[in-house]
Amino acid sequence: MRRPEEVVGERRERRNPLGAALTVAALDADPHPHLARLRRTEPVSWVPALGAWLVTRRDLALRVMRDPETFTVDDPRFSTGRIVGRSMLNTDGAEHDRHRGPFAPPFRVGPVRRQFSTFVAAETDRLLDAVARDGECDLRRSLTGPLAAAVIGHAVGLGPSSTPSVLSWYATIVEGVTRITAGEPVPQAARTAFGELREAVLAAMDRGPGSSLVAAAVRGAGALDPEEAVPDAAVIMFGGIETTDAMIANAVLHLLLHPDQAALVEAEPDLLQNAIEESLRLEPAAAVIDRYATRDVELDGAAIEAGEPVTISLAGANRDPAAFAEPDRFDVRRANARVHVAFAHGPHVCIGLHLARLEARTAVARVLERLPALRLVEPREAAPRGLVFRKPPVLRVRWDRS
Repeated sequence: MRRPEEVVGERRERRNPLGAALTVAALDADPHPHLARLRRTEPVSWVPALGAWLVTRRDLALRVMRDPETFTVDDPRFSTGRIVGRSMLNTDGAEHDRHRGPFAPPFRVGPVRRQFSTFVAAETDRLLDAVARDGECDLRRSLTGPLAAAVIGHAVGLGPSSTPSVLSWYATIVEGVTRITAGEPVPQAARTAFGELREAVLAAMDRGPGSSLVAAAVRGAGALDPEEAVPDAAVIMFGGIETTDAMIANAVLHLLLHPDQAALVEAEPDLLQNAIEESLRLEPAAAVIDRYATRDVELDGAAIEAGEPVTISLAGANRDPAAFAEPDRFDVRRANARVHVAFAHGPHVCIGLHLARLEARTAVARVLERLPALRLVEPREAAPRGLVFRKPPVLRVRWDRS
């Protein structure tokens, strides 16, 4: 005799045939055509490969992100939380506000520009100086990853020598989150990486409030206990590297794949920021984010039961034709490019979005200025990949040496 959950599963698969056929491999390689089909006919679809409901329409994605009482992050299955513990990323309500509050002021647009503009520009130029005469490099390895790690290490107070360690921790934790999302257990390597990160962050806190925003967060009004602040610091580091690395790499890739659009940016440099926003819309660094239903709820006809995972496809929402005309086209003049949801939305909108934008704008501008006649070595190998986090595995480019 079949169990009740098997009967429910079969019924859901019959009602959601596209979701039932979707594979992790397809979402990793090129999710966009699959997401488009889901968005048209199964905008809230049960996807057995993910063990979750997948939301692909923009209005529904916004509804879920704006309703933490019904769709929470506070669940022991939350992937990043299983590695780093409780933080602003996997708590809601008053506890979320308590975690996020001490970190928020330094990440507002004014403080970010004042505190980071000079450092970001200098670090970008330092990294480009190291390769400018070579005529060829992998921009992921030479610029985007190291820049993101250096900036976030500086923000957290780890010091200039920390970049290799930060990159190593980051890569290991990203791999861990991806494996958890695919249904695997937490890898021991991810636990080890977080343990090393924890020791480094605690040491940075001990150096005093002037050393970093993390040190400041454990002192003064609303301060967190140092052990409580470590997971928040890990989330900031993890998100800061992932977002920025992918933002820069994807933006450069989109411009190189669309020389007509690159020519517009070259002729009108003020278009660069919108080009970066358009790149974010087309290929958000985080393709999906997770929520969990706190009660039985119906969403666009889908009967979601209390406790079930609900995965929001930011990649799907960002190509919704109801919001974006010709949604698969890269258009640096797109008037509403900035209304993408690549940084999520609602109470869990990315805390470091202003810093990520500053880094991306600075880095892409410097790359275009300093590497003349820039072109891809092999476009196919640069195609973005990733189930959860999407960017080029490598971004090998050539330019004319001066």
